[in-house]
Amino acid sequence: MILPTKGIRADRALLSVGADVLRLLDEPKTVSRIWDEVRSAWGLREGASRLSFDWFVLALDLLYVLGAVDMEHGRLVRRTSRTDSTRLKPAPAPSEGMGT
Repeated sequence: MILPTKGIRADRALLSVGADVLRLLDEPKTVSRIWDEVRSAWGLREGASRLSFDWFVLALDLLYVLGAVDMEHGRLVRRTSRTDSTRLKPAPAPSEGMGT
């Protein structure tokens, strides 16, 4: 599913769909706008199968878990490094905030 297999073509693997998203995410965009752009790009490919919205969302989920994208003010943004992500702050040390 994430990688191509015998049952999933290389262009349908979630990493490939995610790569298409990242390629088109040159500025913050709404999910619906990036969905339209990805569908348009897929429509230009010869022999490409139909991309479902569910599969597209799974690719977004994968990108989010990998720290490649995030949401800011209702728009999808591309992260250039793992330190960019506001959700990846280090946990406080065990002694902090415990009143000891």
